[in-house]
Amino acid sequence: MRRIVGGNWKMNGTARSTEAFMAAMTAAGSTDQRADVVVFPPFTLMHLASSKAPAWVEIGGQDIFWEPKGAYTGEISAAMLLDAGAAWFLAGHSERRHVLGETDAVVRRKLEAGLAAGLKGILCVGELLGEREAGRTETVVRGQVESGLSGLHATPENLVIAYEPVWAIGTGLTATPGEAGRMHSLIRGWVEGIAGEAFASSLRIQYGGSVSPSNACELMSTPSVDGALVGGASLDPGSFMAIVGSAG
Repeated sequence: MRRIVGGNWKMNGTARSTEAFMAAMTAAGSTDQRADVVVFPPFTLMHLASSKAPAWVEIGGQDIFWEPKGAYTGEISAAMLLDAGAAWFLAGHSERRHVLGETDAVVRRKLEAGLAAGLKGILCVGELLGEREAGRTETVVRGQVESGLSGLHATPENLVIAYEPVWAIGTGLTATPGEAGRMHSLIRGWVEGIAGEAFASSLRIQYGGSVSPSNACELMSTPSVDGALVGGASLDPGSFMAIVGSAG
């Protein structure tokens, strides 16, 4: 299974830093990468990132709205993402869920809209520290997976799941390879119950949560871990390329 590595810049970056990042990626990379590579810049930088990225780097939107157009101040539609050069979008990132209050139902509507428009989506799932400490990790993550996938018109080619334990995002903490592998295996089993064995066996499940050059190789060598969704380390092209290299 070909791995996938995503770089989520979050609310970081300028036109100058984007040009420098893509120049570094072009100089350091090649078209024979062993992983699919997607960069998620802020909306204001997507068109520039798309125009400067090497051919083996795809661009994605950090979020999406479910309506095609209208009076929705501050939102961005699937058509706008496509127009800006995006091929991917994120749905349900932990910061959208827990900082901005998005529910499973909202995440589902975003997934449906993006996939129907021809974009490829990454469904983000994961538990809070309090949920983990209360022994509710499996209940919470399973609920997010079932809400996102049940009855969804998707294929393993246009959908990825990112398991990102919220307690590990931006904290320097990370799940051990054993913990990550266990959760990825559980997720794959839940997906099989929803969409069947063929879908589940082909679906890529990536890990997110303080991924760095120092832990990426061990994490992505773990069975059932099919890539990484990288936050802070994706802002530096050298660090990001080291993580991409670990996917091979």
